[in-house]
Amino acid sequence: MALKATIYKAELSIADMDRNYYGTHTLTLARHPSETDERMMVRLLAFAIHADEALSFTKGMFDVEEPDLWQKDLTDAIQLWIEVGQPDDRRILKGCGRSEHVVVYSYSSASPIWWKQLASKVERAKNLTVINLPSEATAALEKMAQRTMQLQCTIQDGQIWLTDGADTVQVDRETWKSER
Repeated sequence: MALKATIYKAELSIADMDRNYYGTHTLTLARHPSETDERMMVRLLAFAIHADEALSFTKGMFDVEEPDLWQKDLTDAIQLWIEVGQPDDRRILKGCGRSEHVVVYSYSSASPIWWKQLASKVERAKNLTVINLPSEATAALEKMAQRTMQLQCTIQDGQIWLTDGADTVQVDRETWKSER
């Protein structure tokens, strides 16, 4: 018998002063049995960074044809394709071919090794951004994972703070590749 996803609920309040975006989202996250709390919280952070009414979580790990998050326009064209972790070059280039923008969030202590092997293979992708998140910060985010969460995210001058009311985590992004 296959294991089922674990459902998490989050009320996420976002104050993104860099984009002038302010809103509260009630989110339902399905955590795949093979997914860690850390990875799920990085998906939630990626949602906060790119928050938009059209941004949504996908089947992700349940469906290899979809990224972790995407934003589609009214014609169903993919505007933003977001991957979390260390996807291979074929998956990244597939996303680059199907979407206007692709963003990859890596977060593991092994990410520098992954990127060193991958960088030359995705160099030609003009619509790709690769961002590394410090593993210390994502490990702290993992501790915030609860089946029901109330979180606040503040983004200002490129700095990100995520709090659950008891603890606050500052997440500094390191851009390894930017769109050209």
